[in-house]
Amino acid sequence: MLQNRIYLLFLGCVVSLFGQEHNLKNIQKLTFGGDNAEAYFSPDSQKLTLQVTNKGLGAECDQIFSLNLNEKTFSPQSLKRISNGQGRTTCSYFMPDGKHIIFASTHGAQKECPAPPKPRDGKYLWAIYPEFDLYIADLNGNIVKQLTNTPGYDAEAVVSPDGKKIAFTSTRSGDLELWTMDIDGSNLKQITFGLGYDGGSFFSHDSKKLVFRASRPKTEAEVSEYKALLQENVVAPTEMELYTCNADGSNLKQITRLGKANWAPFFHPSDQKIIFSSNHHATRGYDFQLYMINTDGTQLRQVTFESEFNAFPMFSPNGKKLVFSSNRQQEAARETNVFIADWVDTDPAESIDESLLQKHITYLASDAMNGRLVGSKEELKAAEYLESQFKKWKLKPYQGKSFLIPFEYTYKSNPKDSLHSQEVKIKAHNVVAYIDNKAAKTIVIGAHYDHLGRNEHGNSTQMNSQGQIHNGADDNASGVAGVLELARMVSQNKTTEKANYIFALFSGEEDGLIGSKALADIIKAQTPNVVTMINMDMIGRLNASKDLIIGGTGTSPEFPKIIEKNKPAGFHVTLEESGTGPTDHTSFYLKDIPVLNFFTGTHSDYHKPSDDADKINYYGVKNIVEYVFRITQALEVMEQIPFTKTKVNAGKTRPKYKVTMGIMPDYTEHPDGLHVDGVTDNRPAQKAGIQEGDVITKIGTLPIKDVYGYMEALAKINPGDEVEVVFSRNGVSQTAKVKFE
Repeated sequence: MLQNRIYLLFLGCVVSLFGQEHNLKNIQKLTFGGDNAEAYFSPDSQKLTLQVTNKGLGAECDQIFSLNLNEKTFSPQSLKRISNGQGRTTCSYFMPDGKHIIFASTHGAQKECPAPPKPRDGKYLWAIYPEFDLYIADLNGNIVKQLTNTPGYDAEAVVSPDGKKIAFTSTRSGDLELWTMDIDGSNLKQITFGLGYDGGSFFSHDSKKLVFRASRPKTEAEVSEYKALLQENVVAPTEMELYTCNADGSNLKQITRLGKANWAPFFHPSDQKIIFSSNHHATRGYDFQLYMINTDGTQLRQVTFESEFNAFPMFSPNGKKLVFSSNRQQEAARETNVFIADWVDTDPAESIDESLLQKHITYLASDAMNGRLVGSKEELKAAEYLESQFKKWKLKPYQGKSFLIPFEYTYKSNPKDSLHSQEVKIKAHNVVAYIDNKAAKTIVIGAHYDHLGRNEHGNSTQMNSQGQIHNGADDNASGVAGVLELARMVSQNKTTEKANYIFALFSGEEDGLIGSKALADIIKAQTPNVVTMINMDMIGRLNASKDLIIGGTGTSPEFPKIIEKNKPAGFHVTLEESGTGPTDHTSFYLKDIPVLNFFTGTHSDYHKPSDDADKINYYGVKNIVEYVFRITQALEVMEQIPFTKTKVNAGKTRPKYKVTMGIMPDYTEHPDGLHVDGVTDNRPAQKAGIQEGDVITKIGTLPIKDVYGYMEALAKINPGDEVEVVFSRNGVSQTAKVKFE
């Protein structure tokens, strides 16, 4: 129903995104001005029937028009009205002969346009006009048959591809249910029986199944509201999911469990996938995009990225074209037009396999891996696992015959306290694979796979956690899983990319980017045509607002537009220009290589034993990995990716310092200062009276906003210095003199 589209237009607009719509080629605008939607193909793919509101065409409210796709150019005059211009119409569809159209109209009850309902209590409402009945008209607008003539709503009719059945939505049972009839209007049969709105159905290409949208009120309040609204001939379409069933109503299955409004479904030509419109991703504003999902509910993937409204997709009978409605290329506010595009199927290998992401994260973050401490036997075990994945997909080692590239360094056992440290010799491994496409440019995709072990190196943020396993699911099994999945996609797809790829998994990151520094030296010397390094460090905790931080965006002037162009729907991306930060992209930036770093933010489990796999947001990981893949595709075809030096972001580096205060800072960002997560007995903070839960706001003359400001302050203090520290406790500001050791 065209009124569905108004849901977005009423509630507001969001910023238009110019996305990478790789499934849609040769997109062509077919209508110009007004509200145009629900365009559906004739059986021979040569015509469309669609619903139009356009005063310039004499359509004061929704009327049915046809459009001949064989015209060389299109204009408003290309549209030919089929309905009689009286009342309101909806949901037209071609009959099997291609010479007649079925649609619903209110003209039998009144010639005027019935008024649409007004929003109530902030909720948008769809009208279920009881005057709607089903009619059949020829292409000249002559009504040849009325199919329904019973009280209540009869609309949303579609015809099975084999030409035998009509499916439609009706209130004749007292609820909005799906019904079928034979093509001549006989043999009426109710198909669905669940309380709620069942509508917008379409047949599979073999005519054996139906896909439809449905609301299913569950709580007593929801049921009461739904029934009350239905008595007023309206529904609130804010919560709908997709279902399938056999054409006779059997084998009912729920396909989506996404929340919000999932609607306008249509079967992919294979009948194994469904394309549909959804705003499930939206956290601010109302943004509808087209998605594809398998009929078993797996492999959800975004199809459109441009504009804030895309809906009513339909494949041509031959499967070569997709027609859809969108408010892209608007020439006036509140304008929606019909577009047609060549459909290009996605290479199955380029679909993110969420089960593999879960497998990698679960394995790397298991207790059996003992926290993957750099130089440990478990770190080597993890490296061998990563190597086995590269071998499985037949990638080649970057250097020599082994994917494992060893490095050594001397580590001070307590680098945060130079007065109490011992030197330890560490032997560790980077794991690096290469895809040589004989291209002129190379892209590095990396992540670190080491973590804290049992806190042997004292990097935990939890007090007294020595001996406890720090599994590091987010930090950084999440990023490693992303690299592995991208390596699988790029190596297994049918495309020869326009860039070579290095997939680098670093160790020694937690001790100061040791592994990436060693590898950056090698890559700079051996592969001078590297144009970008993309790092993923902690991409597993996407929050409810879908906030993503991308660092390094100032290291090339090309990055901001690519980032915006490819952004997943509903994500809110913060751009940090600096090429440096406390993770591995810094090592490549210092080699004058443009870098990007993907990061979903710190959290209360950061560097604690509680950073476990069951807390990972796999929806977030999947979407971020898809995002990185789209960005790499865009980078591949760019002629140049110039490097730009950025200002050093002191807040994102780790300054060296010579003293200790004896607190455990909360690494989560807070607006009011540095939160104290723990205090060590008999150390400076405890002696000065600072307690767990206090919020430090100033050390000496330096204001403290976060852990990085805290580190910067300590870097300016010498052992024995006595410095005033300002902190708040229960909202009350206090000052203490701390003698640093």
